[in-house]
Amino acid sequence: MSGNENDGLDASESDVDPEETGATDEDVDETVTDEEQSAEVDETTAEPDDTEEDSLEETASFDEPEEATFEEAPQAPVGDAEAEEESFDEDVMSDEEVDLLIPVEDYRGSGVHIGTQQKTADMERFIHRVRTDGLYVLDVSMTDSRIRTAASFLSNYEPEQILVASSRQYGRFPAEKFADAVGARARTGRFIPGTLTNPKYAGYIEPDVVVVTDPIGDAQAVKEAITVGIPVIAMCDSNNTTSNVDLVIPTNNKGRKALSVVYWLLANETLDRRGADPVYSLDEFESAI
Repeated sequence: MSGNENDGLDASESDVDPEETGATDEDVDETVTDEEQSAEVDETTAEPDDTEEDSLEETASFDEPEEATFEEAPQAPVGDAEAEEESFDEDVMSDEEVDLLIPVEDYRGSGVHIGTQQKTADMERFIHRVRTDGLYVLDVSMTDSRIRTAASFLSNYEPEQILVASSRQYGRFPAEKFADAVGARARTGRFIPGTLTNPKYAGYIEPDVVVVTDPIGDAQAVKEAITVGIPVIAMCDSNNTTSNVDLVIPTNNKGRKALSVVYWLLANETLDRRGADPVYSLDEFESAI
């Protein structure tokens, strides 16, 4: 992609979706159970102990052929932490020479490569390595390649027949900006059931392709797209399953800057393949915190 300048990428800024807890997906259910003491104690000197149990639960509403399995990243012992931290984000792709849409430093600065501490078998092929803090690192060269592929795919459709959906807070603004840039339709926030499947619903639409920010958060949109036979393009993190996704764009799909960069590149590349001038800057895709 040519003619696009990228300013202000700051790798030091923490911009993880506030809907997230740590590096897990938004469907983590945290339950606390109270374990009463079996022995009698003096009420004035003792209180019951609380034990806390965390359970991860996939809540995608479509019918899955089998339950997703996750692999936890190995945790390395604490050693030269400062030296390791300095090199954490340097290695984000293979050593092979690749012509990227933007410099690799800009991909790193936006955090596109930062996955979670879980990986699925579906996403293993997109993972470059695992950091010593347990976070999986996505290969940005594959992210770059898939953005180009998705843009070529989308350029075959009439603009108004493209639907982009995003329930994630940090995905809503860039998704809407993407829709505005390419002439697509956007449904952000809660995806109303029946949007693609119920002709009696006032908001019913019939797009030809759907783009989602996260197959987990946007499970309803994915379910309905599959039901009516619409292809799905999805931005997938290391913890996503992809059995109902037709085209995966591997990326951190929880970070504000990461989503802004990916939607910005996808919009400009789609315009470029239509023969239009990609005139949008990254700043226009970044929402205020």
